[in-house]
Formats: sequence, structure tokens, C-alpha cells
Amino acid sequence: MKTLLYILALSSVLFANVHVDADTASCKKCHPTITKEFESSMHKKSSIYDDKVHKAIWDKHPGKTKGDYKCAKCHTPNAKTQEEAHDGITCISCHTITSVEQHAKANKNIYSGEKKTFYGAEKGRETEKVVYKTTTSWWGNKTTIGSAYHDIDYTNKNFYDGKMCMGCHSHKQNAHKFSVCSTQDEGAKNLKQNCITCHMPKVDGTATTVRLSKQHAYHGFAGARVEPKMLAKYVNLSFKKGSSGFEIAVENEAPHNLMTHPLRVIQLRITHIRGNKYTNLKTHTFVKVIGKDGKPSMPWVATEVVKDTMIKANEKRVIPYDAKLESGDKLEVVLGYYVVNPKVLKKLNLHNDKELTKFTILKSQYFNID
Repeated sequence: MKTLLYILALSSVLFANVHVDADTASCKKCHPTITKEFESSMHKKSSIYDDKVHKAIWDKHPGKTKGDYKCAKCHTPNAKTQEEAHDGITCISCHTITSVEQHAKANKNIYSGEKKTFYGAEKGRETEKVVYKTTTSWWGNKTTIGSAYHDIDYTNKNFYDGKMCMGCHSHKQNAHKFSVCSTQDEGAKNLKQNCITCHMPKVDGTATTVRLSKQHAYHGFAGARVEPKMLAKYVNLSFKKGSSGFEIAVENEAPHNLMTHPLRVIQLRITHIRGNKYTNLKTHTFVKVIGKDGKPSMPWVATEVVKDTMIKANEKRVIPYDAKLESGDKLEVVLGYYVVNPKVLKKLNLHNDKELTKFTILKSQYFNID
């Protein structure tokens, strides 16, 4: 069966013009599952044509009137024309990163420039470079190694510890040398747990139709807007009863802030249930607000952190409540978030958007009181 699939895949290659497009059309032929995941990701939807939040901010940016779209180096890195800009980040964007240069304002991806050599990661193949070739035995049998579409290099260490993500996801300073967003690089050092293992975990399904495998790295890139349940695995809720009230602890096991984007807002909502009576207790909000002169502002104007209650990396935040509990009571604990701070939505003309006004539950749990 494997041999048959291989022959079919190879035949489709030999009867086509072998090249690698900037979009996913070529990749889809051998990587249908990965391509489907990728097309629903925020990487694929990173341009102003597909990401309404990014567009709303760009529409207010002073650089728009000058046509100075500096966001392109991460949001549309391969685009040479306006039509290509619609593709956002492509397969080539990530799989040709050789290394990342560190800079104060923002890091920079260094690309290989070799159109038919892609980098990848696979456990047990860290020293391999697979180059496409066909050999013929003494008896005339032909054996093909690799893919006619591209060679694959498994030796790039940056694809195993997550450093290749730090070109775009490390930090960004504005013109005032103020860091408007940052992701601690602790998540790009460990081989066992890093950006890739968490945001691209192994899921069932073969990576390619050419060489079958039981699992592949998830290419939907889990985050606040895609597959939040994967983030929920790194959040724990716990309860502790006291003499005059109780405590709820939120533990963030991620090596970065629970939400890293400055527009995100997390809320802890508690409902006290006694018999048929439901009482909503005080909502606690976790947010990082940037601005100027003590007031919130757009990122390019910001010079300071106005407020920061966001749950930090590897932090266990304990929230006290003074509500007295009785035996038989229940607590419904819900931790959720808004993709965009509700206070900012109107300024961005996004207040009527159903997706962005939705409160998404990250984790919920019931606690029974003895």
C-alpha cells in the first residue's frame, strides 16, 4: 500500500512542472492534511486582507498615508506584489528560515534563498539532509529518495527548540524605543517544551502522502483565535476554602504571559450556587495596557505600561473572595478571554463584530463545597 501511494504521488510530480509556489497549491498535493490546518491558521490569515484586527490597526496607523507598511516583514514576508500580499505568511516563509538575527527594535529572519530546500524537524533525523535523487540497480529497478518538489534539511537546530519563531514573535519596539509586545525567549530554549511543541503539538494523521506517518506537527498554530483548547492544557484552576471566604488559584504553566498580545483581556468569573439561587461574584480582569501619560494609546504612540495585571509566565495567581460558603454549595469557575479589549473595539470600528465581541471560555470547572 505504501509503495502504491508513493508511485501515485511521484507520478503526479513527474507530469507537472516541478516548482514551489509562494501559496499552498503545490504543497497541498503531498501535504493535504497539513495544508488544510494551515489554511485556517492566523499565519495564513496574517495580512490586512484576512486579519480584521490587523487591518483595523493599520487603518489608523500614520504610516498608511505614506504607504509605509513595515509590518510586511512578518505579516507578508514573501510578497513582492499586492496580489501576493493576500497570501500572508506562506509555507516558504517559515520553512526557509536559516537563523534569526537579534536586534533591539525587532528581530530579523534570515532566509536561505534556496527555493527548493526546506528546513524541518523530525525526531531521530536531526543529522539528515534528504536530497531528491533516483538510482537504478543492476537489475533495472529504480529507487527514488526524497521529493521531486523540494529537498528537506533536518539539521537546523532552530526548528527543534523554537528559536526560528523568535524572528517575529520575540518583541517589537516602536519609534519611542518602547516595547509594545514581547514573548519571553524562555520558550525557545528547551527541546522538550518550547514554542513548537506547544503551538504545533503532534496530532494524529500522516504528514505526507509520500511517506506515511502516524502523527504530524499541527499546522493550525494553536492560540487565542485558533484551537484555544490547546492553550487550556497549560492552565490549572484550584479552590481553597477559608473561615471567612475562599480562594481561587489560576496557574499558568506556559513559559510566557497567559496572553502576550496587548489587546487581549482575560476574565475570571465566579458563580456561587446555593440551591436554586445563582449569584455572580466579582469579575476579576487580567490585562496589560500600554499608553502615554498614564492613559491607553495606540501602539505607535505608547511610551509606558499603564496597567499590568496579566498572569505572568509560570505564575500561580491566587484570588481571594469574601463570600461565605456552606456545605452543599457549588462554585462555577470560568476563565475566559476577549480577543480584543472591549474598551478598544469601538475605537477600531469593530464593536459590531460577533467574533471579536465574543467571550471565549478557556477553562471552566465546578467545585462542590463539603
